[in-house]
Amino acid sequence: MSERIDKLKQVFREAPEIKASSEAKQAAISAAMAAFAEEKATNHQGNDIDSRLNGQDDKNIVLATFSRWRESMKLKYLLPGAAALATVTLVAVNTTQFESLHRPHSPEADDILVAIENEATPELRGQENTAGSLSAEISSSNLAVEEHTRAVVDASRLKRRVSEKKHQQEIASTIVSTGLNPMATQVAKTPYDFYAVLPKGDETAYFPIDGEDFPVDADGPGDRFEQHASNPLRLAQDTPVSTFSIDVDTASYGYLRASLNRGRLPEESAVRIEELINYFPYDYPVPVNPDVPFSLNTTVIATPWNVNTRLLHVGIRGYELMQHVKPKANLVFLIDSSGSMSQPDKLPLLISSFKLLLSTLDVEDTVSIVSYAGSAGTVLEPTKAANRATIINALSKLQAGGSTAGGEGIELAYQLAQQGFEAEGINRVILATDGDFNVGISDPEQLKQYIKRKRESGVFLSVLGFGMGNYHDALMQSLAQNGNGNAAYIDSLSEARKVLVDEASSTLFPIANDVKIQLEFNPAVVSEYRLIGYETRRLIREDFNNDKVDAGDIGSGHTVTAIYEITPVDSDARRVDALRYQDDDRAAGSRSEYAYLKLRYKLPGENQSHLIERPISYTDRLNTPAQTSDDVRFSVAVAAYGQLLKGNVYMENYTYDDVIALALDARGEDQFGYRNEFISLVRTTQSLSK
Repeated sequence: MSERIDKLKQVFREAPEIKASSEAKQAAISAAMAAFAEEKATNHQGNDIDSRLNGQDDKNIVLATFSRWRESMKLKYLLPGAAALATVTLVAVNTTQFESLHRPHSPEADDILVAIENEATPELRGQENTAGSLSAEISSSNLAVEEHTRAVVDASRLKRRVSEKKHQQEIASTIVSTGLNPMATQVAKTPYDFYAVLPKGDETAYFPIDGEDFPVDADGPGDRFEQHASNPLRLAQDTPVSTFSIDVDTASYGYLRASLNRGRLPEESAVRIEELINYFPYDYPVPVNPDVPFSLNTTVIATPWNVNTRLLHVGIRGYELMQHVKPKANLVFLIDSSGSMSQPDKLPLLISSFKLLLSTLDVEDTVSIVSYAGSAGTVLEPTKAANRATIINALSKLQAGGSTAGGEGIELAYQLAQQGFEAEGINRVILATDGDFNVGISDPEQLKQYIKRKRESGVFLSVLGFGMGNYHDALMQSLAQNGNGNAAYIDSLSEARKVLVDEASSTLFPIANDVKIQLEFNPAVVSEYRLIGYETRRLIREDFNNDKVDAGDIGSGHTVTAIYEITPVDSDARRVDALRYQDDDRAAGSRSEYAYLKLRYKLPGENQSHLIERPISYTDRLNTPAQTSDDVRFSVAVAAYGQLLKGNVYMENYTYDDVIALALDARGEDQFGYRNEFISLVRTTQSLSK
């Protein structure tokens, strides 16, 4: 014990002194307790410990929370004066942090705090004689201040995300038994310079002591992803047809990068390989006819991780609308401004992102803003983009606070979209949120059906995800898919610029809807095959020709890539033995064809689909890497990386070093640095995997 105290004393001798004024103390206490009194646990939002608070005053809830905390801590806090110090400890957090929450003062705040102190103090005083001089020494240091501050802040839910993975009691217990390091290594990309660190197994949680709140959990239980098994190996003889919907979403890549930048590997279910591949632009040939808005580019190459198989690579590029022919845009920004959005990588980043989007709009385009928290409200009626200052002013006034009325917000957003409807233009709601909805139309299936009905009226929906700890990926994906939109994850201003500026046309202006791909493999040439990725986009064979079946949509200039690993009939890599009683003439088609490719799509506003088709033959086969384009080889490197992340059994002895080597060789022209960044992420993954 004495050794621990000596270390703690040394730490705090080196730490900067924190002084508090009585005015700052009172302001901090009032704001913090008002925040607690304002919120009551009724709505779960990614929190397995307590229900999410909803803004109703209830002293009993506050007292009960602290009572549970006290019971778990009474044998560990040997701090006789700790409860009384609560009035001082809140000042250890910069008061501007609380002021940024813009909470109203609760008249019961001081009474509640006193009641909490009176209930906790007797238990603490009972340890006074046994603690002796040690207790006095600790209670007079910043250690008591910091530990008690954390307990109060956690109980008041100002650090909601801390308790995602562990019960409040376990978190608090670990805090007590852990020494402080006031000058810990900073979280990547944060401007704050004063952190305390709490080890959590093999992870690190960051508690900002000076500055605004910052997300603590990266991909804890609050972030929800659906589990999907990787596509199985198929026998071409038994199942010759593979059908799937295209996917131009990129949310998985953004989330993966955010996780790695926080020093954590993403869970396997968060990795969708097709979204990693399609995150990057590829220079496939540009189609010249808007009535046939796709170019199909097929290549068959050697597989880097298996010399006995080949990769069948399909690259699609959409027609790119010229600026002067782009239709008018009627956009509704549906913005989550609930309390959990106060973190700097959420609402502040969201506001900056939408400001960037404004720079891409024409003066005749229309913008509306709906904000939802405890209730939904119109922040800005339909306004021409020419009034840029008015729109920016409305965005800048947004503040985080309250629970999440997502369903109600969606209904209001669609009303505004109808109010500013452009019959010959683009009408789109852009939902920006950190998580799911818990008020209004909260049932996922009801939301899905509601958005599907609104899609038929000509109003589409896109989704932008922000932050971690409360991200409901499956719901975000479902909403975007049913809204004829795309889903992206914004983890930085650079990513916002990519999605909303550099790729604004692709994000906002569709050139085709319900785009489906079908390949029929020739069993005379291909013994086995497997599709890499697209697990969430699989369709049954008969869906391909059914125009009532929804599928993916593609925007102006978008590229889509699909990769199959195929096993030739004469290859030693065959994993399934041939049948004895089978006709040797296994295919009526040409033996020079690997497969037959079909692509079905609808033009915007049409209900009947169109078909493009072509064979994939030996003429598409390239025998050396030198013959293969950088785009094809780089996409293969990304596919290999995604499979390694998911622990794919087909990767043989391929390693992250091999991925890096292939990506470096295929990097080519990298105008925006996306490919360099990818290589850096692979290196980070490699380090975290050891």
